Amino acid sequence: MPLWLVRTAIALGLCLTVLLIRFRKLGSRPKNLPPGPPTLPILGCNLHSIFGIEDVHIQFQRWAEQYGPIYSLVLGTKTLLVINDRKVVKDLLDHKSNQYSSRPDMYVGQDLISGGYRLVFTKYDDEWRLARKMIHNLLNAKKAVDYLELKQMLSDFIDRPSAFHDHVRRYSTSLVTSFVFGWRSPSFNDPAVKQIYDGFEEFALASQLSSSLLDYYPILRKVPDFMNPMSRRAKALHKEELKLYKDYILRVRQRMQKGISPPCFCTEALFKAQEKHGFTDDWASYVSGTLLEAGSDTTASIFVGFIVAMVNFPRVQKKAQEELDRIVGPNRLPRMDDDMPYIRMIVKETLRYLPSSILGIVPHATSTEDYYAVGDESYYIPKGAGVMLNVWTLNNDPIKYPSPREFRPERYANDHLRAGESVSAVDVEARDHFTFGAGRRACPGLNVAERSLYLGIAQMLWALDFAHEKDAAGNDIPVDVNAMTGGIVARPKPFQCEITVRDEGRKKLAKDAWAECEKMLQGLPNGMRSTQYV
Repeated sequence: MPLWLVRTAIALGLCLTVLLIRFRKLGSRPKNLPPGPPTLPILGCNLHSIFGIEDVHIQFQRWAEQYGPIYSLVLGTKTLLVINDRKVVKDLLDHKSNQYSSRPDMYVGQDLISGGYRLVFTKYDDEWRLARKMIHNLLNAKKAVDYLELKQMLSDFIDRPSAFHDHVRRYSTSLVTSFVFGWRSPSFNDPAVKQIYDGFEEFALASQLSSSLLDYYPILRKVPDFMNPMSRRAKALHKEELKLYKDYILRVRQRMQKGISPPCFCTEALFKAQEKHGFTDDWASYVSGTLLEAGSDTTASIFVGFIVAMVNFPRVQKKAQEELDRIVGPNRLPRMDDDMPYIRMIVKETLRYLPSSILGIVPHATSTEDYYAVGDESYYIPKGAGVMLNVWTLNNDPIKYPSPREFRPERYANDHLRAGESVSAVDVEARDHFTFGAGRRACPGLNVAERSLYLGIAQMLWALDFAHEKDAAGNDIPVDVNAMTGGIVARPKPFQCEITVRDEGRKKLAKDAWAECEKMLQGLPNGMRSTQYV
């Protein structure tokens, strides 16, 4: 055999050996990472363990029980660390918030669907800080509860109880559109409201942890669009979203020119900041759109979770109604200044029990490499790794919350902290739950949400009874307390229940209260019919 052929064969053999070694490492867990489930080398990493799983939050909980306070998943070329212990949350996301406040690269959700503008996916940079400051000022300056919207929601429950899901979505959407854009959303069947939720549904599906190989294998991004339906749909969705959000801010500008725009986030903060800093309408559209999506579906999801709890735990419902009858009585609706301790406990337990962020909304990401010790082990945390707050597992810690799948408001009898105080508490054991997140990425609207839930839940229980729907044989139709949808914002899966008015006197009071609001709204010019003016 010629010498050149021998040398060529040896060289090819060495190359193949190196490639084989590298391919064998692809998909394996790098040394010193926190432990985690076995990986599938080369092809699947840990993706095969979560791809297509319906109740992924339950799987993440099982892994927490198996691998401890922090574990790792290898997802293609990406590393995801999952935090399952309140002390680790405090040590990393709170105490080291400067290192743990960014976001991982999200090619589908941020680059394709959002054009790089979606605030919840934005890196920890100057643009994010500017938007966060504007939003923080809005949510601290505005009244936290809108009586008008709650009165319509209660009236809607009385008129069409079976459509309760639509009613809570309309309420939360109208609350946000009024604050952000200066107009109400009076009906869930309004095309604009339907478009908002249809878009959210598609975005949530496209952004699920196991939905996009383009995120985990960047080489696939080079595949042409005509061969890549996911990429095509993501880009089309961005055009639809941007048009919707931009139409909203253009509509505000038109009303400002006519002198009929009520004060709102756009007029009081966004447009002024745009003049000062010169950011584009596209960026401004997504900042306002972020408020819309964050405030709409999350609050609605928690209200639906509350209904799930009331149907399954009638003891709690009865005890709350006894408190309401004692403090408020039957002759008026509950108010924010009513001191209702048990209702306060129900709010906290509702937020813990069925959180809208079962896997922490969006993972944080590290801006530097780090190490974290668990017992005798020192784990390596790479720069750019995703860091997930495993909210479902944290909220169901059996040590902190004995019998966690029992709805027990009494567990908060001695907890008097407000939502913001709880999130920032120095002692992590003082945290009520982790539904609002942690660190610098904690939900900026937590106080608005908490107060809206307080009065909304009080008014519902004052006027309404919640019970199981019956089947043809007269048996209760079960409502699963663990069944949640996937996506960025989770909510209880569809279910049936029976909602009835407690008595005719409360029905009349609730209907009359909303009739007065309608009369007041009709007295305003069309462009001025905002909750800001009533």
